[in-house]
Amino acid sequence: MQLDPRLPHTPREGAIYGAIICFLTSLFMTVLNVYWIMGGLHQQALLAIFKWWPLMFVIAMVIEPMLIGRLAEKAMHKLSPPTDSGNAKIMFRLIFTVFGMSLAMTSIGIMLSKGLHANFAVTLWHQWPRNFFIVLLAEALVIQPIARTAMLKLHQKTIAV
Repeated sequence: MQLDPRLPHTPREGAIYGAIICFLTSLFMTVLNVYWIMGGLHQQALLAIFKWWPLMFVIAMVIEPMLIGRLAEKAMHKLSPPTDSGNAKIMFRLIFTVFGMSLAMTSIGIMLSKGLHANFAVTLWHQWPRNFFIVLLAEALVIQPIARTAMLKLHQKTIAV
């Protein structure tokens, strides 16, 4: 069986791949959500980004491989027949991961910014769908291609050595 050179082949490569995706996604969504909440990218907003982004990155790096990634992998195998192409499997995995991560990270972001309050479910209901679709587009069009290109270059470098 030929391994896809765009995807990680070892646990170390998986950690690098996941770190690239978590880094870019958490930074992008932290900046975007702070921008919306604070009405722009002024000095106070930039301070909020520098304060909250490292925490959001660490949270994403913990929950993706330990929980969301495992569930997404199981869902992908359950709903994607073995005859599906590699690209179809990548898209299934992407959709399931973005679904879970956007729900978890939106919930955590609301709790960190506003606390666990009486209108938590209403706030989540309003913010999560927007975050899901934005992250899905960002992941599919920019973030995942960057991570896959990094893996491809890593594998080309390994083969050349």
